[in-house]
Amino acid sequence: MANGYVPKLHLLLLLLFSILGVYLDVARGQVSTPSNWLLKMKSEQVDPVGILDNWSPSTHVCTWHGISCSHDMSHIVSLNLSGSELSGSMWSELWHITSLEVLDLSSNSLSGSIPSEFGQLFNLRILFLHSNNLSGKLPAEIGLLKNLQALKIGNNMLSGDITPFIGNLTNLSVLGLGYCEFNGSIPVEIGTLKHLISLDLQQNKLSGSIPDSIFGIEELENLVVSNNMLDGNIPSSLASLRSLKVLNLANNSFSGSIPVALSDLTNLMYLNLLGNRFNGEIPSEINKLVLLENVDLSRNNLSGAVSLLNSQLKNLKTLVLSDNALTGNIPDSFCFENSNLQQIFLARNKLSGRFPMELLNCSSLQQLDLSGNGFEGVLPLTLDDLNYLTDLLLNSNSFTGSIPPQIGNMSSLEELYLFDNKLTGAIPKEIGKLQKLSIIFLYDNQMSGSIPNELTNCTSLTEIDFYGNHFIGPIPKDIGSLKNLAVLHLRQNFLWGPIPESLGYCKSLKLLALADNNLSGSLPSSLGQLSELSTITLYNNSLEGPLPLSFSILKSLKIINFSNNKFNGTIFPLTGLVSLTALDLTNNSFSGPIPSRLSRNLRRLRLAHNELTGDVPSELGELTELNFLDLSHNNLTGVLSAQLFNCSKLEHFLVNDNKLTGTITPLIGNLQELGELDLSSNNLYGEIPAELVTCHRLLKLSLHNNNLSGKIPQDIGNLTFLYVLNLQRNNLSGPIPSTIQKCSKLYELRLSENLLTSDIPQELGELHELQVILDLSKNGLSGEIPSSIGDLMKLERLDLSSNHLSGEIPSSLEKLTSMHILNLSYNHLQGSIPQCFSGFPLSSFKDNDELCGSPLLSCSSRQETSRLSKAAVIGIIVAIVFTSMVICLIMMYIMLRMWSNWRNVSVSISDGGGNEHDRDEVRWVHGNDKKVGQYWKVDSVALVRSKASRCVFQLKEDSE
Repeated sequence: MANGYVPKLHLLLLLLFSILGVYLDVARGQVSTPSNWLLKMKSEQVDPVGILDNWSPSTHVCTWHGISCSHDMSHIVSLNLSGSELSGSMWSELWHITSLEVLDLSSNSLSGSIPSEFGQLFNLRILFLHSNNLSGKLPAEIGLLKNLQALKIGNNMLSGDITPFIGNLTNLSVLGLGYCEFNGSIPVEIGTLKHLISLDLQQNKLSGSIPDSIFGIEELENLVVSNNMLDGNIPSSLASLRSLKVLNLANNSFSGSIPVALSDLTNLMYLNLLGNRFNGEIPSEINKLVLLENVDLSRNNLSGAVSLLNSQLKNLKTLVLSDNALTGNIPDSFCFENSNLQQIFLARNKLSGRFPMELLNCSSLQQLDLSGNGFEGVLPLTLDDLNYLTDLLLNSNSFTGSIPPQIGNMSSLEELYLFDNKLTGAIPKEIGKLQKLSIIFLYDNQMSGSIPNELTNCTSLTEIDFYGNHFIGPIPKDIGSLKNLAVLHLRQNFLWGPIPESLGYCKSLKLLALADNNLSGSLPSSLGQLSELSTITLYNNSLEGPLPLSFSILKSLKIINFSNNKFNGTIFPLTGLVSLTALDLTNNSFSGPIPSRLSRNLRRLRLAHNELTGDVPSELGELTELNFLDLSHNNLTGVLSAQLFNCSKLEHFLVNDNKLTGTITPLIGNLQELGELDLSSNNLYGEIPAELVTCHRLLKLSLHNNNLSGKIPQDIGNLTFLYVLNLQRNNLSGPIPSTIQKCSKLYELRLSENLLTSDIPQELGELHELQVILDLSKNGLSGEIPSSIGDLMKLERLDLSSNHLSGEIPSSLEKLTSMHILNLSYNHLQGSIPQCFSGFPLSSFKDNDELCGSPLLSCSSRQETSRLSKAAVIGIIVAIVFTSMVICLIMMYIMLRMWSNWRNVSVSISDGGGNEHDRDEVRWVHGNDKKVGQYWKVDSVALVRSKASRCVFQLKEDSE
């Protein structure tokens, strides 16, 4: 009780200050009257609607708006300015009007804190300050208002603990502190408020458990503590609140089972336990609460069967059991014919079986939600027994068969959700009788047939979604009759034919999704009338022709996706769309330049696979919100403007497969959000700028098929998030940086067809995520294959061909069990091929002269082949020598015969005489002949032997 002196001391000080203020007022010649204080407070308020206009010194204060006085007009007893649109500071001077019994300043825009001086308004019975902009703490001086019966200060920005002095307000019957920012625990002192009827603490930041003292307030009718952080079990002492009509504990962290003691609250009409951690089964004893009208036990961990029966809870109007783990089906005795049940929500449980026919007895039903369960079988033909039903949600089950035509008799139906089932067949034409139908969702089924034109009779339709079925035929030509249609989603069907001209009459249309069909023809110009259109997706069709000029006036368009069609012409009709955030025209035949004037709000711009020409406009650099730019596969030329690199939010930058020239600017480092950069297949030259490696978020870097030169940046390892690195087919030189080991997430590395030299760094073996390929082929790499390559356990393709690698194939490569493509050809490898590589083709190892083993010749066969070759060489030598000798002998024989014949001739001549001249001639002939014979006999044989010896020597060298 010692703490009680604190507010009393405050009160004494305030009284002293107020007396001093009176003396000062008298000294200034002023009279401290209630009207003067009220006029002063008026001057401090903003009064936009003139509520306080008649507050004037010329009229009696009791006639002023919002003021009530005592019978003798001598005292102000009530000030009620609720909902007057007043703003300004809180009326702190009101404490001077101590006669006030009622003060209601609720539903205004007053700010500041609740004055502690209000504790001096001892006569107050009602204090309503809720629904303002008040802040600060709840002053302890509130506890001095002993006569207070109703205190409502919720829906403000009040914070801090709830003062325990609130327990002094023993006459309080209504306490409303909801929708603030109070924290801490619920003060146990509230349990002293024995006359409390309504306690509202919802939507705060209160924690801990509900104090047992509250369960002693026997007159309590409304207990609302929802949307806090309260926890613990609900004690059985809750049963003592026999007067309780409303119990709302929603969205806390209460746990345990739902207490059976709830069944003792026989006056309970509203029970809300949603969004907690209650488990176990629903107590069947709750069926005793015959006055219950609303029950919400959703979003808990409840299990077991549905045990609540409308046949006993005869006043029940709403039953919500969604988002639990309830099993089984609806009990046979669930409904009765004169039921008042209007809403049943059983969504997202584990209920199963066929459609619960028992529900058809609840003829008063207006909303039925059985979505997200395991119901199966066909929909009942008598579904139209629920002729008051407005919302039918049977989506996300396993219902089969077709939609019964009797559904056309459900004349009250407004929303029909049958998506994500296994429904087949066509849409019944009878559905056209549902004049109130506003939403029909049939997506993700297996329905077929054409979309009936009768559907266009449902003129209240606002949303149609038939995505992912097998509908065929044209879009109904009278679709324009649906003037209120806001969503038309027919994507991923087999619809064909043109887009109807009448679609332009659906003036409320905001979403038009006709993608993934077989639509053809050109776009109707009437689409330019869809002034509310926000999203249009037509991709994956066969639409053609130029874009209508009328598109330029669709100022609300935010998303356009016309990719994978046959559109042509220019894209200039889209330049006036100032709200556009995403534009995708990929894979068409658009031509001409890229417009320099596009929406400043663009975040995605995809123009790939077209026939666009000219430079990349520098004005694209003004699209500061751009995060995806894809201009690849066009005929763009010129250099990339420096302004492009002002797009600091860019995450995907793709300009590959064009005819761009110039160097990669160091300004690339400005793109710190970049995740994908593809400049490949252009005519870029120069070095890779070091600034590129400051783009730390890069996941994919593709610069292949250019004329880049110089070295790979030494700090390439800074790109620690890199998944793909492709630099192949350039003129890069120097070694592979060892820092590449820091790119530990790489799963694809391609450096082939460059001028790289030196050894393959051992550090490559630390790239344990490499999976798709490691390609270092067609370079000038030397040295041995690092054994660490064997640590790349996930690798599927390895290509080291066409280098100068030597040494043996490391045995560690046998660990690469995931590899299905290997190429080590055109190197200087030697030794045996590991046995595990025998299944690879010959081409994987060819042109390595000293390599053996399967699929090449076995190493033992190679040695035998070597021995046979030496024997063959000796045989060749012998054959050559023998042949040479035979030829020599034959020649010698011929020469001897010729000599013998010439000699006989010369003897005959000598014997026969002749002149001197003839003898000289014969001598000359014989002399020459002799010399020739000697030359042939000696030199010719020597020449033959010399040639044979050289042949043998050469063969020996070849064999060795």
